[in-house]
Amino acid sequence: MTGTDASISDDAGHHRDHRRYDAYARHHAEHGDSVLIPAATVVVLSDGDAGIEALMLRKNSQIAFGGMWVFPGGKIDASDQVVCDDGATDELATAAAAAAREAAEEASVAVDPAAFVWFAHWVPPPVMPKRFATFFFAARHEGPVSAVAIDDGEIIEHEWMRPIDALDRRDCGDIELAPPTWMTLHRLTSFATVAEALEVLDAEDPPFYETHMARTDDGPVAMWTGDAGYEVNDPSIEGPRHRLTLVENGYVFTDTRT
Repeated sequence: MTGTDASISDDAGHHRDHRRYDAYARHHAEHGDSVLIPAATVVVLSDGDAGIEALMLRKNSQIAFGGMWVFPGGKIDASDQVVCDDGATDELATAAAAAAREAAEEASVAVDPAAFVWFAHWVPPPVMPKRFATFFFAARHEGPVSAVAIDDGEIIEHEWMRPIDALDRRDCGDIELAPPTWMTLHRLTSFATVAEALEVLDAEDPPFYETHMARTDDGPVAMWTGDAGYEVNDPSIEGPRHRLTLVENGYVFTDTRT
């Protein structure tokens, strides 16, 4: 099973990542910033014969992030709300409930939100036409991996992938990954087992990635706090780097912060 897209590059040699960003930039120039939508996703992990694997889902091409491979997740609904004893909304528990619901709806995967490890929060750049401010959780898949059943609506394919294999397949043009998905998979390549991943991620303070993006000759660049060009959205400024460059034959992550 593959997610090969015959239009990786068009006749003029423009890569699909570059075309996608340019389309976003044109939309942003015309319509301005889009409203942030609260969302949540869960990285469902399993110990495979060759190492840790993550459940990846391919989005229908007609919806947001169409054609890309993602983790189970979506926007937070009113029905997901978890209320504290004082009547206030428990934002983290509500996000976990939403991610668990989405995993069940999209892939028939049952995961316990009480056992989730929150490890990151992502805010897309203003250039995006639809922006989901997303809590990222990780969880162990307790059942048989063969029990996954996609909805064949929003989700059209699924596969358990080793993180390193997913990154390699993106570089080969076999699949598409958004920067937050790529960064998450890149982080997971350092773990040998699910137990190790959950323990280490749980011990860390979840980073907040509020992405700024700009165009360069090499391709679009996603920048985060600590990058010299982050505040003014200029990737050419000399100094520390904390960025992902979407070059055609392989994303390049650079972190030179001290």
